[in-house]
Amino acid sequence: MFGLIHSNLSPAVPSMTFEFFHAVDTGRARSNNEDSVAVDESNSLAVLADGMGGYNAGEVASGMATSFIKSELGRWLAEAAARASDVEVRRAMDICVDNANRAIFNAANANPQYAGMGTTLVVAVLRDNQLRLGHVGDSRAYRWRAGQFMQITRDHSLLQEQIDAGLITAEQAAFSANKNLVTRAVGVEDTVLLETHLHEVQPGDVYLLCSDGLSDMLDDAMMARLLQTNDSLPQAGQALIAAANEAGGKDNIALILIRVAGGPAGSARPWWRFGR
Repeated sequence: MFGLIHSNLSPAVPSMTFEFFHAVDTGRARSNNEDSVAVDESNSLAVLADGMGGYNAGEVASGMATSFIKSELGRWLAEAAARASDVEVRRAMDICVDNANRAIFNAANANPQYAGMGTTLVVAVLRDNQLRLGHVGDSRAYRWRAGQFMQITRDHSLLQEQIDAGLITAEQAAFSANKNLVTRAVGVEDTVLLETHLHEVQPGDVYLLCSDGLSDMLDDAMMARLLQTNDSLPQAGQALIAAANEAGGKDNIALILIRVAGGPAGSARPWWRFGR
């Protein structure tokens, strides 16, 4: 599933535009797809989720999260974004994610076949020259700027906590058996904390939102190389997915690419195991 979208930035910075590309791929090892993406081009909103749970519960959780947040947050942005402060945008994101969390949690408790379902989440809202980015779990966001590629989210995972504590190195983490243990997920408990950060946006930036079906298969150097050597977002997105599949395609793959036009390309916590 592919989609290419163009949208104008806020009138405050009329020279900037955003270009979006999104794709979801089942991968080579799975028959079903538990990843979901949603883009609201008119409000410069992007949402990506990677579901977990038995049967088709992961697919249900991720689909609920992306569709709910796109609808609810998109509606609020359409009505209020032009005059809203960043504090208000952040609050709106928190409320929409909390509502999505409760909807998924309630559905899981009301339907035995959905018991324990949940999803990771990445939400991006672009306004003027700023990106307000929120995430839950181990789906990620990266930034390509002036030849430099870096991860701009920090996983909510047991593996990341082990790295932070100095128990293992980042190199050892690549071979860890704990890759799929997250310490935070949407819909697993009755409340969830969305981690959000504000980033300055510059012309030429490219932002990559992705599920771990991409980041587990490709290292940063490979992702950077594919972004650098493919001029268009569809080419880059399809190249990333192809490379992840060539590396094994062990999970579903979801990504959203966002380019800012106008410049050159440039203590123990609970955990949940993803059903992978």
